[in-house]
Amino acid sequence: MSHVVRRRWDANVAGIDLPRRDRQSCTYEAYVPDTLAGRTFVFEGPVTADVSDAEHAIVALNARASTLVDTEALARLLLRAESVASSRIEGLEIGTRRLLRADAVRQLGEGADDLGAAEVLANIDAMAFAAEAVRISDPISVDTVLEVHRRLLAPTALSAYGGRVRTEQNWIGGNRYNPCSADFVPPPPDDVPRLLNDLIAFCNEDALPAVIQAALAHAQFETIHPFVDGNGRVGRTLIHMVLRRRRLAPRVLPPVSLVLATWSDRYVAGLTATRYRGEPGSPLSREGINHWVALFATACRRAVHDANAFEERVQAIQQDWRKRVGPVRSDSTTALLLKKLPGAPIITVQSAAELTSRSVQAANEAVSRLAAAGIVHQSKVGRRNRAFEAREIIDAFTDLERRLASATGDTRVAPPERPVPRRKAKKAPPRPRGDR
Repeated sequence: MSHVVRRRWDANVAGIDLPRRDRQSCTYEAYVPDTLAGRTFVFEGPVTADVSDAEHAIVALNARASTLVDTEALARLLLRAESVASSRIEGLEIGTRRLLRADAVRQLGEGADDLGAAEVLANIDAMAFAAEAVRISDPISVDTVLEVHRRLLAPTALSAYGGRVRTEQNWIGGNRYNPCSADFVPPPPDDVPRLLNDLIAFCNEDALPAVIQAALAHAQFETIHPFVDGNGRVGRTLIHMVLRRRRLAPRVLPPVSLVLATWSDRYVAGLTATRYRGEPGSPLSREGINHWVALFATACRRAVHDANAFEERVQAIQQDWRKRVGPVRSDSTTALLLKKLPGAPIITVQSAAELTSRSVQAANEAVSRLAAAGIVHQSKVGRRNRAFEAREIIDAFTDLERRLASATGDTRVAPPERPVPRRKAKKAPPRPRGDR
């Protein structure tokens, strides 16, 4: 039975100059949720219909997607967006182009000269590891979750806490010195190992539809809050792991957590609704869980809709490229590079050779031909390395990030709800000489 435990917080801030409210001792309530493994849930008809629609949409996206596939670099762009959305690195807004350039520098073996981008890239690596660590039908383990967390915190000042379940009380909201005014206090540390083991056991069950399982697993993880820091990012990767394990998203992981980040108020309210007190079969429990699952399923459908729009735009860009470059053999290096370019929007001649499995000379000729057609544009990465950018793809992905950050999916109607890269300003046409 879910319940709260009352604990005493004794202030210990001697020598720290703080307002009185931050120096106080207090009694607080920590929430202990019900376990999930082996539990029976009851869902209303409209909610099951929402879940069915969401699962059909995810399956269809995986069947027809050609750009956002897990074997291409572009799949990591969604992880970039999720990492940026969940990271607070010196208040920086790190856009797609900046991250791609930093990644290109890293691939060249040069030291990082953009430390903010390097930290985000480390977050991306951890999220990519999570997406790849659990394959179809593979079990999810506590050790995998701990390794994801270790990788997330490795480049940060909190690296010593990486991969370790917390041994102290944490809280959400309020101030950093005590839980007296917190919005939510997760379970005491003594309960965390038991709850985390139960959660992972639930993630390896197959009784519920995958979308419901991912929704409940994410909500429970956020409620347990098992780590000192990084809970939000690990909780998002858990969605990926569940959908991948259940075969629902074997190729493309819809950016559902980006939609939830946009619907921040609804998201927090949905999580709060699952934190009922009392018996697991109570009306309050059923109502809260149904509310959250319906919201999660709706976010899945919205994520698929935006991903499909991006797919269509990229396909249109590729068709235009083929017209601009002119006739080429289907097995030529140029044709292969045109196919690979959306998945790697910033390339060097060396990386182009690796992408196409052709010689450096052949790759250089193909890159030159694409540059002559205005498909790629030369830039510089690192100290003195030439790179080439497919700006139309980068701009298309920026628009996708912005669309996912809009409550309506249309930034002309509703501006982004959270920090996102700015859309590139269009250059004004030159004025006639007589007007100067």
